[in-house]
Amino acid sequence: MTALNALTALCPPPAGLPSAPDWSQVEGMLGTSLPQDYKELITAYGPGRFCGFITLYQPRSPNIWTNLTGPLPARLRGQIEEVRQASRHSQPLPHSPEHLFAMGVTDNGDHLFWVTQPADAPDQWAIAVNEALRAPWFTYNGSLTEFLVSVLSGTTRVPMFPKDLLHHGPTFTPSTPRSTPLATAATWKAPVSTRTIRNWANANGFDLPERGRIPFDVVEAWRRANPS
Repeated sequence: MTALNALTALCPPPAGLPSAPDWSQVEGMLGTSLPQDYKELITAYGPGRFCGFITLYQPRSPNIWTNLTGPLPARLRGQIEEVRQASRHSQPLPHSPEHLFAMGVTDNGDHLFWVTQPADAPDQWAIAVNEALRAPWFTYNGSLTEFLVSVLSGTTRVPMFPKDLLHHGPTFTPSTPRSTPLATAATWKAPVSTRTIRNWANANGFDLPERGRIPFDVVEAWRRANPS
């Protein structure tokens, strides 16, 4: 059984998806080949969230926060070392920033990256996860689809993911069109620690626990209250 077959058995993909991206055009825009499993994964599922928590970037997404071919992956790469040096307890990075390509995000602000080594062998790229570009980092030595299967089956536990991630079982929820204007490149800003959002939420009556998932509506409320 392939990793994609295992994933679709866990989380059936939605029906009626739009046509697949023109992958040769996407790779031309990025200047690099992409892992074959990612291309099959995006073609099978389209935009949405796994377990209401993990969102994968999509080629040419109209939303800057999830646009694989937009400015966000490069800007996140540029922020990694800056954030590390600004930390009171700076730690060595497990991967060089130049080898990290952002391709996913969680509702808590954890970023998912490909570790693009070897550069000319994308099907061998590992997966790295961390919180708001800060330590600690978690590395999974397998493809993105294998990572999702392992996490959603409960085989792999990512330390920064909430313990109740699988409380309702493995699911995939397709994205629905937004009625509000999307962020543009001009409104992009550096990632914010989940601690900052949690402190703001508790100060504004949301009563969040010290650890665990920050609900999506709380993150959206924080963004509306902190537009700049």
